Amino acid sequence: MSSENRVLVVGAGPSGLLLAGDLAEAGVSCTVVERRVQESQLTRAFAVHARTMEQLDARGVADQMLATGVRNPVLQFLRIDLSRLPTRYPHVLVTPQYHTERILRTRALSHGADIREGWEALGLTQDTTGVDVQVRAPDGSPQTLRAAYVVGADGRNSVVRRSLGLPFPGRSAVRSMMLADVRLADPPQKPPTVGAVGDAFAILVPFGDGWFRIMAWNRHHEMPDNAPVDLEEIRAVARRALGRDFGMHDPRWISRFHSDERQSPRYRVGRVFLVGDAAHVHSPAGGMGMNTSIQDSANLGWKLAAVLRDRAPGALLDTYEAERHPVGRRVLRMSGALLRGVLTTPRLLIGVRDLAARTVLRLPPVALRLGRAMSGIDIAYGAPAGAHPLTGKRAPDVLLADGRRLYEVLRGRRFVLVTPADAPLSASVTEAWHGAVECVTTPSGLTSKSVLVRPDAYIAWASSEQSPRRRADEIGQTLAGLCGGGMGPSS
Repeated sequence: MSSENRVLVVGAGPSGLLLAGDLAEAGVSCTVVERRVQESQLTRAFAVHARTMEQLDARGVADQMLATGVRNPVLQFLRIDLSRLPTRYPHVLVTPQYHTERILRTRALSHGADIREGWEALGLTQDTTGVDVQVRAPDGSPQTLRAAYVVGADGRNSVVRRSLGLPFPGRSAVRSMMLADVRLADPPQKPPTVGAVGDAFAILVPFGDGWFRIMAWNRHHEMPDNAPVDLEEIRAVARRALGRDFGMHDPRWISRFHSDERQSPRYRVGRVFLVGDAAHVHSPAGGMGMNTSIQDSANLGWKLAAVLRDRAPGALLDTYEAERHPVGRRVLRMSGALLRGVLTTPRLLIGVRDLAARTVLRLPPVALRLGRAMSGIDIAYGAPAGAHPLTGKRAPDVLLADGRRLYEVLRGRRFVLVTPADAPLSASVTEAWHGAVECVTTPSGLTSKSVLVRPDAYIAWASSEQSPRRRADEIGQTLAGLCGGGMGPSS
């Protein structure tokens, strides 16, 4: 591999493709190796939550995503109303994972990422200057590719993670879950449809193109992943859990799988990082797995680009694990608790469980809090002692004085300094970081706060201080920590 290829990503799933697109867009040479040679229709993820949609909006592809699926303002698994969430995307978008991969792949290629299909990673070694990855080329020949950094986005059986000697502790969450994409002779009037009767569970979700995803589980017939499964078995579970099978027919694929709850103790070893399922796997409850994976890459991408372009100190890369490992742990606990609540409730207590859930979720503060947690918009990162309470939190998509939205400005993949129109700061405040920061203002009277927003749409600094000198000093200190000593106008 040429020394110009600074990052090698192993795996072309959603997390690997978003990362490749971010790096390539930032001008960092990036190669992706993927052992698959064609697009797979066997995709388990189908839920895209609000925070992921916001990240896609900040990359200019949210509208493309919305056009591929069905917007559901209610999270049916818990019957949580998402319509009141403070976001442009107050819903869960139901769309097959292959649409997500197609859109992210197109974006990555458009920015110059090198995506190599049929290349299988076999192992890696690293030294103080780079990483050597042993691969098998499409013609079967062994080759070694070298990069400054490697990112393992290669799933739950990650070769990258195993090559690092990292354990993957955890347990099986549910065994013998059956999946299929089917047509329906008699579709439900108000999909999605969810049902659980103690020893059987099923959820039926529309993709909006005539296909439906069915997930079904039978406590009394838990088989190995490689055991055969046919549509009649799925129909039988649907009739038990949902009351009828809606005339399922013509499956385009059927699969049986087990779901694990596992997390790597480390997301970084030297010059190698883990994202997505290579770092954590969760139960399917709540549809948070793929969303967490994509958001891992949104966190890591700008940091790798900044370091490789000499715009940030190497210590910035340490913050990836510090910020994302707690998020993975939280999602693992939430999704596991949801799944066990559905699948382990004795049949005689199901009515009590459902009544208790409906009663609690009728309380608006509880429903809103759960909706924020499931959608990911309440995710926040740790802030230094004494920092403003907004530091580390998600940046809302505010309207700016020039008519743009904040997330439209973030498509430049830079920091954005937002100040009130009636208390603006001179451009000289960020002059030392020319090209890394864009300065904008909010309309007069909208807010009294100034905020510095990171490229991944989280707040790096905030202040209500009205003294321009004080705010300028604090902004400079924050940027120095994130971007080093500054590049000067010529960078």
